[in-house]
Amino acid sequence: MPNIVVLTGAGISAESGIRTFRDGGGLWENHRIEDVATPEGFHRNPRLVYEFYNQRRRQLKDPNLKPNAAHLALAELEARWTGEFLLVTQNVDDLHQRAGSKKLISLHGELRKARCTGCHQVVEWDGDLDESHDCAQCGYLGQLRPHIVWFGEMPLSMGRIGMALENADYFLAVGTSGQVYPAAGFVASVPEHCKKTEINLNPTDISNAFDEHLTGPASEQLPRWAKALLETITKIKTD
Repeated sequence: MPNIVVLTGAGISAESGIRTFRDGGGLWENHRIEDVATPEGFHRNPRLVYEFYNQRRRQLKDPNLKPNAAHLALAELEARWTGEFLLVTQNVDDLHQRAGSKKLISLHGELRKARCTGCHQVVEWDGDLDESHDCAQCGYLGQLRPHIVWFGEMPLSMGRIGMALENADYFLAVGTSGQVYPAAGFVASVPEHCKKTEINLNPTDISNAFDEHLTGPASEQLPRWAKALLETITKIKTD
């Protein structure tokens, strides 16, 4: 059975109502990236950074916020696929998890987790976070931070991702801008024989690296792509 690697970005969650952090002016929700998305910004003004991510975390509790058809199609594809499967998301929401995805790497961290800057313990965190909270592992106050990969920090599980890319037979990028590295470079890391497909509303900076382009909402295009792939593989197996 062939191996699949899927990369998802902000576009897939935007269809569920998750606002993208970055706008055309390079701001994150009207804040400078340097102030809310760097270790230096956290050291300068931890209260601002805590509240920025608290607001993002609260949004995940909206009862109307649900995985869309694209999230669900990926979870179903994973469940039915007998080859190697890895879903890598640049998103920090939990919509893939809610949809049922298990073979998942959250490249840039997760809003519903916190990390201790002292002992590096990662814990589930669903409420607001601030400097008054202590680490259950080491007991120190004020050392918990959002479990988010900030600019200047290394994305998570790059070794595991690199191995999956080297062995991929199918690579799918969904709702990504093609501007944020290292994720934008994943398509260049797959073998020559790998079939590379991009699903997006518009062409991206790396569109010319793909073999196939499906233009339109991920909630429409991804279920069709997954269904066609499963049908193709089934036909090959029965011939």
